[in-house]
Amino acid sequence: MNELIRSNPFRLGFGLMRLPKNPDGSIDIPQVCDMTDRFIAEGGTYFDTAYVYDGGASEAAFKAAVADRYPREAFTLATKLFAAAAHDKESARQEFFTSLERTGAGYIDYYLLHAIQRTNVDKYEEYDLWNFVKEQKAKGLIRHWGFSFHADPELLEELLSKHPDAEFVQLQINYADWENPGVASRKNWEICKAHGKPVVIMEPVKGRVLANPIPEVKAVFDRAGSGRSYASWALRYAASLDNILAVLSGMSDRSQMEDNLKSVKEIPLTAEEQQVIAQAQEALNNDKSIPCTSCHYCTDGCPMNIPIPEIFNVYNRRKGSPEFRTVREYNIVTQNRGRASDCIACGQCESVCPQHLPIIELLEKARELEA
Repeated sequence: MNELIRSNPFRLGFGLMRLPKNPDGSIDIPQVCDMTDRFIAEGGTYFDTAYVYDGGASEAAFKAAVADRYPREAFTLATKLFAAAAHDKESARQEFFTSLERTGAGYIDYYLLHAIQRTNVDKYEEYDLWNFVKEQKAKGLIRHWGFSFHADPELLEELLSKHPDAEFVQLQINYADWENPGVASRKNWEICKAHGKPVVIMEPVKGRVLANPIPEVKAVFDRAGSGRSYASWALRYAASLDNILAVLSGMSDRSQMEDNLKSVKEIPLTAEEQQVIAQAQEALNNDKSIPCTSCHYCTDGCPMNIPIPEIFNVYNRRKGSPEFRTVREYNIVTQNRGRASDCIACGQCESVCPQHLPIIELLEKARELEA
């Protein structure tokens, strides 16, 4: 077994991307503290955030809920450097030092070059960030380094061959994307295994999409009669894979925390449960909904301020619930923002989409939601 995996036997990772919010939009720190206490009490240690999450508020929340309240040996921290958020080499490198200050962790246990795909990989080379993280590891400021990845198997193979000292890779893996050519979960996981690189799983519930799947998928799990939540099925599927360092779940309240803690105690899936997952995958493959995970990378640079994930969510819900009043919901999510018909087809959104969705074409279809 890889030493990194052996050092983290509790597979669930506390993702800090979708933390609970107060009415004013700020992070609910007391609730995060409560969730942190529960997570650590059950044996959890792996916390995952990033320089860009909530404009830095996620890292600050980690400091308030974890670093300021627990001894350093009680937790491990993963955070990330996003080259696209920088405008030059110096500002890219500064992200690391800003994260150190925000988190109050003293050092980073797992540091990642963030969301690498073909549209941004050259920036990591241009800013010499591969060497930068190794320099910080040599100084003791990073314990382990790797990268998170949203691209094709060919690029992953190229990167692991070019940077064999990367210690782990973060991949999008869930039962919906296992054979999805746009995500290539299985192929990318197999490449990491071949290179001896442990995998951190992100999006095991596909941005909560699999917590409330389409009716055809719900019916598959309901027939199984396990009483488990739909999210639990997805999380247990991911956690049952081998060569896994951690399975991240972006938890937004205590109930999600409790469900996830229970789920990781009930792995691996049995042979019968694997058959249930196979039936759910078949039901998904017959669906034509938009596989958006609501990561919102597409909206940051949209010149028309179009809430793309929210529009796609409305579009998908119409298919799942034909009686749902989608025109009303569409008007709510686009109020004081851009509408699908405002798209100018600049292509910015498609260049950063981790799912490689044809967003311009999909927005054209979504125009039918407009009253």
